Amino acid sequence: MKRRKLTPAHELFNEMDISEALRGWAFQPGQVNVRLIRGNDGKPKLQLRLDLGLLQMELDGRPDGKRPHRAPTELEFQRRKLASHEKRCGSDAGFHLTPRDCQALREESAMFYHRYLSLFVLEQYPAVIRDTQHNLDVLDICRKYGTSDYDRMCLEQYRPYIFMMNTRAKACEALQQGYVQTAIAYLRGGIKRIAHLVVKEQRRKFLRQSNEARILLDMLKQIRAQLPADPRETLKKRISAAVSAERYEEAASLRDQLSALMKAMAQPKAPQSREPDATPGSASLPPRMPGSRDASAKKPRRARKRKGADSGPETPPQ
Repeated sequence: MKRRKLTPAHELFNEMDISEALRGWAFQPGQVNVRLIRGNDGKPKLQLRLDLGLLQMELDGRPDGKRPHRAPTELEFQRRKLASHEKRCGSDAGFHLTPRDCQALREESAMFYHRYLSLFVLEQYPAVIRDTQHNLDVLDICRKYGTSDYDRMCLEQYRPYIFMMNTRAKACEALQQGYVQTAIAYLRGGIKRIAHLVVKEQRRKFLRQSNEARILLDMLKQIRAQLPADPRETLKKRISAAVSAERYEEAASLRDQLSALMKAMAQPKAPQSREPDATPGSASLPPRMPGSRDASAKKPRRARKRKGADSGPETPPQ
């Protein structure tokens, strides 16, 4: 029997070996280790380090770069099917997702999860908002049109986490732009969204046990701790301390200060007065350029006529 010739090891798929890509990039357990590179096609790529290798993802569209059914994403394909059904039937009645459809959506949401987690580390907050919203839409369409309880509820366990990541990204983006109160509003709204996932009677207990709500609450406390103290709250605390120590005269004086402060803050601010300009309308004029004539200066009078000329009145400058 003819013996088969073995191929040398150095000739086996050398171009597929990722050892060079991993060199100098150690895996760190418990940390999201991610980097941006430029691919051979010239487009930026996102790489996530794993214990046995890496994940490479596109920054736009589906993370794997595919277009299922010639659509940007599986979710967009199912939305098009739903829109066609509503146009044909007049409503969404009778539309459903098969178990295979829901499985495809779940697999796609896992890709988006890896990408928005990596993008959050890189502080690409608008992209995190986009990808988390994609996964929330996947949860909504599966819950509404899935045919089995498993397909409808399988991903619901991740809704609080996706809410949390979506809210954190919005708050961080607002802080980057300097909108502190907007960030606080996002965080309070995110906590409220998580609380409304359960019935009213269970919300308080649910929030105490929710890691996602705790993360948002901790972030909210950190932001508020860096804000300047409200003088009204400071006075109220001093009044309480004075009453507790039975310093009633001091408490009464502090109450008068608080009343005066509240009254002053309730009154609308008067417009600031300013002294009139020496030349009317000069505030709206642009600064004078060097070497230019002053437009507000009077023009010189014309020279007097020679003797013997008409002695009528001079014509004013035009």
